[in-house]
Amino acid sequence: MTAGKLDGSVAVITGGSRGIGRATALLLAEHGARVTIGDLTLDTANEKSFAELGIRQQVCDVRKLDSLRGLIDGAATDSGRLDILVNNAGIVMVGQVDEIEEADWDRCLDTNLKAAFFGVKYAIPHMRKVGGGAIVNTASNAGILPRAHDPVYSTSKLALTGMTRSLALCHGPDKIRINAVCPGPVSDTGIMNADLATQADLEAAVKRFIQASPIARASGRMITPEEVAQAILYLVSDAAQMVTGTMIAIDGGKSLGVPPTETS
Repeated sequence: MTAGKLDGSVAVITGGSRGIGRATALLLAEHGARVTIGDLTLDTANEKSFAELGIRQQVCDVRKLDSLRGLIDGAATDSGRLDILVNNAGIVMVGQVDEIEEADWDRCLDTNLKAAFFGVKYAIPHMRKVGGGAIVNTASNAGILPRAHDPVYSTSKLALTGMTRSLALCHGPDKIRINAVCPGPVSDTGIMNADLATQADLEAAVKRFIQASPIARASGRMITPEEVAQAILYLVSDAAQMVTGTMIAIDGGKSLGVPPTETS
């Protein structure tokens, strides 16, 4: 894909200060998009690289719909259009049913699912005005196969992939393409770093994540945020004009099933 492919496009990315969101913001801007990112807290380490690429930053709590709408409407109004939305903001929620309180459920579902739904709602009128657009939801391999240790998170991501398909069907007539990426395990993200920070044996924890995916195991590393960003770039580009309602798993094969053992 050549540089300049997104020239003239306007993109909004939630959860854009770190990890996958940051990598996506940089990549889309490098390919010519005018990017605005929103995040609950902005990372000052991004100021130089974002400024060089014209990436705008705005504090945004996606659980507060006025804040989310302000991010999307503001970017569209300032630029005169909106072509791309990446619903990337998300949190993890580990715990069994008897350990989860109502507030935990609400925080996870509001961040991972409700915000994506209303992000689409707020983006659609702007995209209709320009004859279409592309939306990508950041789901997870937990959005393909549920996981035993985080049923609330898995519920949010399974619902997100289902919602992606439903909304893609609804808005095909508007030429608005809606897809999802299903990554994991990805290094150097807020979720991964927070998880690793709680581990008594960091090296063993990293090894467990790598071992969970057959290609990650064979490569001796986790997936990178930049690899997920490349998939998002494809989905929002003209190369994917006929791609909608699709889930792209970027998980080293983790969601395929039980991986082969070392001796098989």
